[in-house]
Amino acid sequence: MTHSVREDLERDPDCLDLLDRIHGLNERDQMVFQLLQREKGGLTVDDVANRLECERTTAYRSFSRLRDAGIVVQEQVNYDNGGYCYVYRPRASEDVARDMQRLLNDWYADIGQLIQEFEDRYRRNADNREKQPLEPCS
Repeated sequence: MTHSVREDLERDPDCLDLLDRIHGLNERDQMVFQLLQREKGGLTVDDVANRLECERTTAYRSFSRLRDAGIVVQEQVNYDNGGYCYVYRPRASEDVARDMQRLLNDWYADIGQLIQEFEDRYRRNADNREKQPLEPCS
């Protein structure tokens, strides 16, 4: 569901809301993130599926979204008798926070440019209004 920046600013967020607002992570993803924060050794897909009582594919999708967002890392652990599994660990909070700040700064700069373009295009000038083509801002 699309909502306005104004609506977003009027909500009373907590720090986990950043995972949704910046990365689009859902409630299940946030639960997986919290589980990972409590574990020193990391967790597997099976660990999370058992703890959250969900399907393995559901747990895997959350790990994939968290990994794609740069919030967790995936490490391969090899078994002595052959085979392997993946263990997921959270990245350092200061690294994740720095990445979120960078994304926010980039977004802010892009929006600033669009606002300037809006002002330039729709400045109250009767002579230019008639000449402006009907097209979206780039």
